[in-house]
Amino acid sequence: MARRRKEPESLVPADLPPAPPPPESVLSPRPLGDEEEILPPSLRPRRFQEFIGQRQIVEKMQVFIAAARQRGEQLDHTLLLGPPGLGKTTLANVIAAEMGVQIRITSGPVLTRAGDVAALLTGLKARDVLFIDEIHRLNKSVEEVLYPAMEDWHFDVLIGKGPTARSLRLKVQPFTLIGATTREGDVAAPLRSRFGVVSRIDYYSAEELVQLIHSVSRRLSFPIEEDAAGEIARRSRGTPRVAIRLFKRMRDVAQVDGQPAINAATVARGMEMLKVDRLGLDYIDRRILEILLLRFDGGPVSLDTLAVSVGEEPDTIYDVYESFLIQIGFLARTNRGRIATRLAYEYMGLKPTDRTAEDPQKRLFSDEP
Repeated sequence: MARRRKEPESLVPADLPPAPPPPESVLSPRPLGDEEEILPPSLRPRRFQEFIGQRQIVEKMQVFIAAARQRGEQLDHTLLLGPPGLGKTTLANVIAAEMGVQIRITSGPVLTRAGDVAALLTGLKARDVLFIDEIHRLNKSVEEVLYPAMEDWHFDVLIGKGPTARSLRLKVQPFTLIGATTREGDVAAPLRSRFGVVSRIDYYSAEELVQLIHSVSRRLSFPIEEDAAGEIARRSRGTPRVAIRLFKRMRDVAQVDGQPAINAATVARGMEMLKVDRLGLDYIDRRILEILLLRFDGGPVSLDTLAVSVGEEPDTIYDVYESFLIQIGFLARTNRGRIATRLAYEYMGLKPTDRTAEDPQKRLFSDEP
C-alpha cells in the first residue's frame, strides 16, 4: 500500500511581521458562540415537508422511517457526512420527530469516559435517537462501549480495581445512533461499518438558499424583496447557517435605516459594512489568497504554514475557508501542499507567473518544485 506523502514544512519569511488575529468571520459555517447563532425552535423545521434542500436524502430517509415504523422497530444507525453549517443537527431532529421519539444531543469531544456514554444510553427509551456531533473525535474507550450497544443492545461496565474487579453487563433499549462528521476519513473503520445508513449532505444551490431565506423571513415577520434574497443567497457560500446569519444582519441594517423590508440597497450597504464581496469572500479568505500569492508565489504551502501566516487554527482553515476556496476553483490541494489557481490570480488582480499558473494541470500532479 502506497504511503501518504507528508506536506513540506514551509517557513514563514523571518522579516515579515506576525499576522494580526483575524476578526470573527460572519461567513463561518460554524456557530459563532453567541446565543443568537443557535437557531431557536421557531426557525428549525420539524418535519420533512418543512426541510428545504437535500431532496435525495429526504426522500431516502422518508422510506426508511416509514418502513421502520411499520415494523415497530428503531431506525438503522445513520451517519451524516458533510461540511459544517449544512443542517446535519437539524436533519437529526427532523428524523427523530418523524419517528415520533425523543432525541438526546451531544458531541464527540464531550464524551471523554465510558461512563459518559453509559449514562446517556441507560436514559434512552425504545427507538429513541442519540445524536453525536463530531463523532470522528470520539475517544477510543468510548467507541468500544458503543460497539456492543449499537449491535446487541448492551454494554459492559468494569466494577472495582485490581484482582477484585469484575465486569457487569447492562442492557439498553434498542435505539438509533445518528452520527455527524465533517471529516469522513477520520471516522474509525469499525465504527463506520456499524452504520446502516450513510448520507452525504452537499452544499445548497442559490435557488434552495433563496427558498430558505424567504422561509426565515416569514418566520421572523420581516419582509425581503426577491432580488435582495437572491443577492444574500449568492454570498452565502452554499451554506444555510451563513444565509440565515446574513439575513439577520441585513434585517438589522434595514431596521436601523427605517426600511419596512430588506431590499437590494440594504444588502449592498450591509455587505459593504461586513466586507463580504459578490463571491461570498471576506477578509480572511482574501488574506489567505494574499499570503499564498504574494508571500509564497502561489505555493505549494503546507496547511500548518498557511495557518500560522493567517493567524488561524489549521482545523479552521481546513474545514471553514479552504473547502470553499477549493469549491470555487481558487485553491487546490496537492501532495506537496496548497497551490493557487489562475482564477485566484485573476480575482486578486495579479498576473500569473510562468512557474505558478501557466499550466495548472501540470502543477497539480508534478513533483517538480
